[in-house]
Amino acid sequence: MVIKRFEEIHSWQKARELTKTIYTASCRGKFSKDFGLSDQIRRASVSIMSDIAEGFSRNSTKDFTRFLRIAQGSAYEVQSILYVVGDLNYLEDPELKELNDLVSDVVNLLGGFIRHLQTS
Repeated sequence: MVIKRFEEIHSWQKARELTKTIYTASCRGKFSKDFGLSDQIRRASVSIMSDIAEGFSRNSTKDFTRFLRIAQGSAYEVQSILYVVGDLNYLEDPELKELNDLVSDVVNLLGGFIRHLQTS
């Protein structure tokens, strides 16, 4: 399958879902009042999507792979921030688990895509 648009990339689609869920979760309760933390996790999640899209626009597999690694780093940043969110009890356990599962999916999809590009 040849990917013609970045919107077709599964890891980008999952990152978009993660970003929407992050924004929804960070707009409620105590989380919404912690402007620094909510801003940081939002920016990190948007960065995942943006880096995948920007990398896709590059003319080389090497550049694309580099941007995918940067996106993966942002996903790990989201994952780390979720520990703070949990420690501060900003979200209920089911919602926190959903976010952790989503970000893990993104990390795994990016890792698989990177491996695929390196062996193609």
